[in-house]
Amino acid sequence: FARALHALPHPEKVVVAGNHDFLFERDPDRARELLGDVRYLCDEGVSIDGRSFWGSPWQPEFCDWAFNLPRGAALAERWALVPDATDVLVTHGPPRGVLDVTVSGEAVGCDDLARELRRIAPRLHVFGHIHEAHGRVDADGTIFVNASICDVRYAAVHRPIVVDL
Repeated sequence: FARALHALPHPEKVVVAGNHDFLFERDPDRARELLGDVRYLCDEGVSIDGRSFWGSPWQPEFCDWAFNLPRGAALAERWALVPDATDVLVTHGPPRGVLDVTVSGEAVGCDDLARELRRIAPRLHVFGHIHEAHGRVDADGTIFVNASICDVRYAAVHRPIVVDL
């Protein structure tokens, strides 16, 4: 993964871990070392070219995967860490009601994240997790992108979504 990221022509790269990334959960120092100069964000931010980015890997409990937290207070605490007026929010999971519908028709995004988005008001919110909900929605001044490249069978079928801010 790190080799593939380094091969991309972009001068800056920002990533968050997700529910399959046990190394990032169990040994984050080693994971960061493997990424090299790629910016891995775990409940932290960075400024790039005058824009503020914040990244977080958490999602509501989902099977027995990495970066699970129970719905409610535990997730609300994580989203409360995001600074007001963050320009670009990068999370693994989606907010409830935005590109979060599973193949079974269930909206599984995070309610607490959805509430905090009113305060944060990012220009762009990028996430994934729900592979079948890939796409872009513009709402309430925010561009929402479910950037999942894979489908539910983990085949890389979705095209990247490019956003100019």
